[in-house]
Amino acid sequence: MRNEVLIRLAEPADFEQWLLLWEGYNAFYRRQVPMEVTRMTWSRFFDVYEPMHAVVAEKDGHLLGLAHYLYHRNTAMLAPTCYLQDLFTLTESR
Repeated sequence: MRNEVLIRLAEPADFEQWLLLWEGYNAFYRRQVPMEVTRMTWSRFFDVYEPMHAVVAEKDGHLLGLAHYLYHRNTAMLAPTCYLQDLFTLTESR
């Protein structure tokens, strides 16, 4: 067993573990996100035409955290700006 935490892009096979993190994130903010929105959000991470991305923190095959980010235009600079949308880590992994 490795003792390293790997930060990597989310993969379609991560859905079930990601969903548990996503539900924990939403519970923290006391919000309910319909499954339809959740599934659309997940699919956007893998659509090359969408500016949304997801990374996960993984240790020994288990996801410990997530971060969602997107790029958008900026009126004050030429390059796109990266916006951190969501960030969550399991309580026991903090």
